[in-house]
Amino acid sequence: MKKANQAYYYFLLILMVSAGSFSQNPVQDTLTRTAPIFYDVMGNKVAFRPEMPPLNQIAGAPKAFYTYYWEFGDGSFGFKEKPKHAYKNKGEYTARLWSTNNYDNGKPPKSRPEIIKIETDYLDQASASNDFIEDSSPTVFLQDEDLIIKTNRDPLPEQEMVLITSYKNTKNYSTSGSLYLYYNDKKFKDDNFSIEDTRMHNGETIVSASQGFASHLEKDNTTSFLATTAEAILINTRSIQDSTKRLILPVTLEESEKLYRNVQHIEFENMQPGEERHIFRTLKTTPEMLKDTSAIVTLRTIYVPDNKYGNHTVKDTELEIVTSHDPNKMSNNGTLLNYRLVRYKKVKFKVKFQNNGEGPANTIRLEVDTPDMFDKNTLEVTEMYPECPICPKEREVNYSCLDTIIAKDKIIFTFKKIYLPGTAQKNVVERDSTKGFVKYAMKFGKDFHKQKTRSRTAIYFDKNEPIITNYSTTRFMPGISIGAKAGYIFTPSKNNSREYFAGVTVSPFKSYRGYLQAEFYLSAASFDDLKNFETSSINDLGIESLMRFSEQNKENSIKAYLVPISYRYNINNFLAVGAGVQLNLDLTSTTETTTNGTGFINVPGEGTFRDERNDTFQESECSSSFSNFNSGIFIGVNAGAVRIGPSVGVRYVLNFNEPNSQIQAYAIWKL
Repeated sequence: MKKANQAYYYFLLILMVSAGSFSQNPVQDTLTRTAPIFYDVMGNKVAFRPEMPPLNQIAGAPKAFYTYYWEFGDGSFGFKEKPKHAYKNKGEYTARLWSTNNYDNGKPPKSRPEIIKIETDYLDQASASNDFIEDSSPTVFLQDEDLIIKTNRDPLPEQEMVLITSYKNTKNYSTSGSLYLYYNDKKFKDDNFSIEDTRMHNGETIVSASQGFASHLEKDNTTSFLATTAEAILINTRSIQDSTKRLILPVTLEESEKLYRNVQHIEFENMQPGEERHIFRTLKTTPEMLKDTSAIVTLRTIYVPDNKYGNHTVKDTELEIVTSHDPNKMSNNGTLLNYRLVRYKKVKFKVKFQNNGEGPANTIRLEVDTPDMFDKNTLEVTEMYPECPICPKEREVNYSCLDTIIAKDKIIFTFKKIYLPGTAQKNVVERDSTKGFVKYAMKFGKDFHKQKTRSRTAIYFDKNEPIITNYSTTRFMPGISIGAKAGYIFTPSKNNSREYFAGVTVSPFKSYRGYLQAEFYLSAASFDDLKNFETSSINDLGIESLMRFSEQNKENSIKAYLVPISYRYNINNFLAVGAGVQLNLDLTSTTETTTNGTGFINVPGEGTFRDERNDTFQESECSSSFSNFNSGIFIGVNAGAVRIGPSVGVRYVLNFNEPNSQIQAYAIWKL
């Protein structure tokens, strides 16, 4: 029996919770809640029971409840609230509990592992009750099935989840093989998981990455399976994954390494025909995990039943990221899409639901909000549970089917004439039997924009009020668009100014509305400057000498322009405006100066006469590099295919130094 001090600890906990419940202002659940494990030992048999803290109900959600996952420390596990388990051998075993709070605002309660001492093996039944019913949950394999993956909950950032890997020897001889777990999809920037603990109970060993693997294995042509008289049992819906049988292991490993950043390799030995084993991993979801309530991450498990051959099973498990544990949920694989490549691909969606009623549901209707960006005519239902055929159009049938209706702004899926038990229904023990889902895929429409979409589902069980799911979002990666830009710059303060430029722009690919853009271009500039002036002097006789000068300056320069940042806004497909900062510098500059002086004399009383003796002519040249730095701000407008393709534009630049004003006219083509 559990020690008395633990009961005292729980009593104090109840007092604390009770005191908090009488406070006038509700307090946010930021403290860790605990769920102590109590148990009774009867020989080799143990009855477990948890003591659960009160639930913190989410307003407007179905009634909150706990789900349970137990590990008994001998390689067995179960999902009941108060399971019973019989140990085969004497010894000490570590029992663990993970409880999940559904429709609850607080954190999942934590349970301290308990050491169970068994002093009687299964042959001695004297101390056991005759009505003891074993509640541990061995995995049920179909005849040709050898690998099943389960989890105790969906991943939530900064929380733990348990991955249960169950594998079976379907050969008629003992085998030694391998298991690989690939995790942390490379398509996401940050890691989603870290493996905190791996619990193995059959002598398995973790292989270091440096040991490598054989480059070639032969095919095992054995096709025999063990005979069984067991009845077919409904497979847990949570354990359904994409599964394939493959023959060339090195190819699969190479492919997996391209998709995932991390791998754990486990080897096992001496597995007997028909034997089933289980490996338990505690995965910690990282703080950097995508905090998107509709994102889907994947895990890949590879089972090699015999290391002598290359035959293997591959299972890809999809996990939906959540912000709270809610069985009714919508998700998709379009968290980060490549806009350039997505036009001809389908986005995959999944709607999950659970019947929490006291009786079975016969009709379930899912009304899915669907943005106009999607082409509903490309809808394809890929998988569902309860599994049934698609209903025929324009006629009623008397069998179970899934009806699909496409409306203007939504898609309606209706399960007709089905049987989905409720969690509160009598004799329903396995909560996963009350869950269902629909998977479907769609393409984007012909004229879809690069903008975020949001969808959610209203779920109706028979004639009850709807349950509204989270929002499922699709987003596009920014991408890179390189543009070619060329044009003419007019500087009003300079005579005969001529300046032509060409360069590149860098911006996100085909942004919908606002975006940032950078630019760099070079220009060839020239201008002519003509000045006229005169000088004079008077001698002692009163005769005035005049010099009239004509100075012509010709400047040629190569300039570099940089727009480090500008903000642009697409009003529609054909018109855009923008503003930003411009910097420019003369890379090279050459100024040629020609000065002609014409002489005159002014004789009092007689007039002005030419004096060719004093005529002058002078030429000079001045060169400089990296000079005449200037900065300014600008505004502008574009017209044409402003999101992607060709357009023309005009821009006014106000410089902080001379020359103060510029007007740019240009053409741009974004790729």
